[in-house]
Amino acid sequence: MAPHHVLRCCQRSLAWIPVIFINLVVGWSYYAYVVELCILTIPNNAEKISYLVVFHLFFVMFIWSYWKTICSRPANPSKEFCLPKVDKEQYEKEEHPDTQQEILKKVVVGLPVYTRTGTGAVRYCDHCLVIKPDRCHHCSTCDMCVLKMDHHCPWVNNCVGFSNYKFFVLFLAYSMLYCVFIAATVLQYFIKFWTNQLPDTHAKFHVLFLFFVAAMFFISVLSLFSYHLWLVGKNRTTIEAFRAPVFRNGPDKNGFSLGFSRNMAEVFGDQKKYWMFPIYSSHGDGNSFVTRLVNLDPEQIAVGLQVNGKSCLNLDLLPLTLVSDVAETVTVTIESES
Repeated sequence: MAPHHVLRCCQRSLAWIPVIFINLVVGWSYYAYVVELCILTIPNNAEKISYLVVFHLFFVMFIWSYWKTICSRPANPSKEFCLPKVDKEQYEKEEHPDTQQEILKKVVVGLPVYTRTGTGAVRYCDHCLVIKPDRCHHCSTCDMCVLKMDHHCPWVNNCVGFSNYKFFVLFLAYSMLYCVFIAATVLQYFIKFWTNQLPDTHAKFHVLFLFFVAAMFFISVLSLFSYHLWLVGKNRTTIEAFRAPVFRNGPDKNGFSLGFSRNMAEVFGDQKKYWMFPIYSSHGDGNSFVTRLVNLDPEQIAVGLQVNGKSCLNLDLLPLTLVSDVAETVTVTIESES
């Protein structure tokens, strides 16, 4: 049997096959559109130039966001989530799960961790030896814990998470625009070649296949982009969409939702001028997230908070630790949105 590291190396090499395939398709589409369609087929110079300008704009943004998604290393939990040496030794020596949980609960008191497992236990990764921050999950493919993990995408050979989620959404958006622009501008020449209104040259086959490939990819990417846009609006990951995060008071699928505008800003940032560019502008550090009271949806209700006689609006932005600490001194009033 081959050594483990050799098998691992082969696995990592094979994982690049989908990325190579995508790049080959994109490279061929560039040649087919620029050379076979624009240079050799389109006779009108004004139409040719306008097509080339818009095409290269979408092409550059598509390639830029795609490779930013690929090259952005998944973010890992910070050192503060590692067990102290004494607690780690005690945890490893202990054989009873209940006692191990007591050790973890003692350590997690000083950490911004508000989610639990389905059984209410502290989420701990025995492989990476860290307490999992909220929304963090272990990726078996990447062999590491990934902050705000969404999913592992074979088409980018990378984990989509906190460090590159914005880039991934932009990659989907620009790939969709890239495909729909190609399909829309190629359509008339596709019809002309199909009805024999243009000379039967080798450009005919490139144009025919270009339309079919662009239309096929557009339909598939459109559904995926729409789904992730919905996730951004709800401030959920793909994992959280299938399995609601569990807080101290129970599961809540909207536990991290802060309202549509704040949810968008958490991924894309506050400055809208950077939203359309694959430049990092997301909020936070990925180790902690603003939460809200369990079972209160900020998109449906407005909440007012009185602490020590002082009014504090936007209870949906209040960390769960503060809520639990001042539960006895807090008066909460809930009013329906007008």
